[in-house]
Amino acid sequence: MIKRFLAIIALLGAAAVLLPFVLNLPTEEALPELASKYIENAPGELGAANLVTSIIVTYRGLDTLGEVAVLFAATAAVGLLLKRTGNEVGVSHWKSSEILKSGGGFLFPLIILYGVYIFLHGHLTPGGGFQGGVVIATGFLLLLLSGSVDSFNHTVMSLVESLSGFAYVAVALAGLIWAAGFLDPRFLPQGDFGRLFSAGAIPVIYSLIGLKVGAELLGILDAMRCKVRREGVTA
Repeated sequence: MIKRFLAIIALLGAAAVLLPFVLNLPTEEALPELASKYIENAPGELGAANLVTSIIVTYRGLDTLGEVAVLFAATAAVGLLLKRTGNEVGVSHWKSSEILKSGGGFLFPLIILYGVYIFLHGHLTPGGGFQGGVVIATGFLLLLLSGSVDSFNHTVMSLVESLSGFAYVAVALAGLIWAAGFLDPRFLPQGDFGRLFSAGAIPVIYSLIGLKVGAELLGILDAMRCKVRREGVTA
């Protein structure tokens, strides 16, 4: 009872501190100068219909590279924390039903296709590499939960993660060499505005990010799977 009372007091105190800042937030009647330049120049310079993509992948490409690095560090940390210390339980004590296995097998390719669609069309519609990679990892999670698979091919996972990361940096350097700067997608033809093959190298960049994010999240799922099986807990 006392803990609940103290928690309520803490929340009320935080609200009293933050409420004046929220009520006095300035309202912008016009866009800042930098935002106006992005809106005016990005479609013509980059040929991407999705303005958010233009900013994230190109103008703020180093931020995106940092996010990929942070995800890699998180994956490595999870693998370190869940490092194998014993033998895995070889046989699961619980078997999934045929309905779960069949449903998982039916939905898996649809989920993968949807994830690929998200990062391939990231320059045209809301979405991108991170979102598509998460959807792809969700498809593999469904296979684990339905009992359709017991393990993943670590060689393929490592290969996809390594090659996509290397190719991402290579594309970024190609923009530095053959265009105007790091992660500049204009070293490839812009194509027709609004088409799938447009916006220079942006679809390539998002595809590589999607593959890398999907592989890294799959690595986290696999590390958790090993931890659960080692402790004798079945899913």
